[in-house]
Amino acid sequence: MLVLLPPSEGKAPSAGGAPLKLESLSLPALSEAREAVLGDLVELCAGDEDKAREVLGLSEGLRGEIAKNAELRTAGARPAGQIYTGVLYDALDLASLDTAAKKRAARSLLVFSGLWGAVRVTDRIPSYRCSMGVKLPGVGALGTHWRTPMASALPEAAGDGLVLDLRSSAYASAWKPKGEIAGRTATVRVLHAPTRKVVSHFNKATKGRIVRGLLSSGAAPKGPAQLVEALRDLGYVVEVEPPTGAGKAWSLDVLVTEVH
Repeated sequence: MLVLLPPSEGKAPSAGGAPLKLESLSLPALSEAREAVLGDLVELCAGDEDKAREVLGLSEGLRGEIAKNAELRTAGARPAGQIYTGVLYDALDLASLDTAAKKRAARSLLVFSGLWGAVRVTDRIPSYRCSMGVKLPGVGALGTHWRTPMASALPEAAGDGLVLDLRSSAYASAWKPKGEIAGRTATVRVLHAPTRKVVSHFNKATKGRIVRGLLSSGAAPKGPAQLVEALRDLGYVVEVEPPTGAGKAWSLDVLVTEVH
């Protein structure tokens, strides 16, 4: 099972340890594209702060993120699972998983990123600020920049098993499962049962709890149909929309009655 996650906008501070080693990151097929984005971002943030803030879409209160980006090559790095914070990652709570579940997380979780393309939770990265919606001066729109290298790297990462896609739309733009892979891909919406509306906060929290439940239980669904069974075993109410044709993903709606 491969689980595709969005990053968090906010990040935990970088540690004082060894700096980033791009060549050590997972998915080495993305290395050249990573270097291009990293170089462009560092150059931008080492220059005119106002221009950098405009390009990155940052408020005045986040101006400090620019200086942080300018030092990405020398900043201390930590496992990505410790860098990403926010609602989904708080609910997932990787640090409190038992040893077996942590090993499953290391194998299964892939976090998409405007800067890195995608990383495993064990990959050591510095704290940064660069969303997938950014258009950098050199490489251009990041969603477009990542499509070609992702098309090469992600099918190998997906292997021959289930792909559980929990990304937001901006990050989904960087890679769309196609063909045979799409047929074993499931996307998930979390709906407030009485209104059948998506509410951002508990959508993210529920997705974090879903991933935690799958990792903790040791569930190993081979495909979308088995995923539905595993989620129901975990107590979730799931509605299923099977693919309408070849090359289409499954769509799952998880209905939640309590907003928390």
